[in-house]
Amino acid sequence: MGTFHIGCKIENHVHRTKGIRIAKALVDTGSEYTWIPSSKLQKIGVTREKKDLRFIMANGNVVTRNVGFAIIRVGKEFTIDEVVFAEPGDMALLGARTLEGLNLMVDSARKKLVAAGPLPAA
Repeated sequence: MGTFHIGCKIENHVHRTKGIRIAKALVDTGSEYTWIPSSKLQKIGVTREKKDLRFIMANGNVVTRNVGFAIIRVGKEFTIDEVVFAEPGDMALLGARTLEGLNLMVDSARKKLVAAGPLPAA
């Protein structure tokens, strides 16, 4: 499939005027969660809501991270989701749950995100 990066904006879900741009986040459908550097989340006042969650990395290592809530914007689309407070050495990732909330899917041939179409109901 190949990999690609995308820019996005992260906003505090309570104080939407507090936001930060992430120039390069890896689009990673293998990751459930979106990972954003802790320093960036702290800068806009995102709080740690869930503490010490365990995650298994692609290399098999298990790590513990905290999670908060934020609004994620890609182009005109936005969603609210849980975001991982990424530590130094962790990558900025746009995960599968966020992509679903944005109603976007991966076009692997063109290495870009595209509209996923009508949302399923019932």
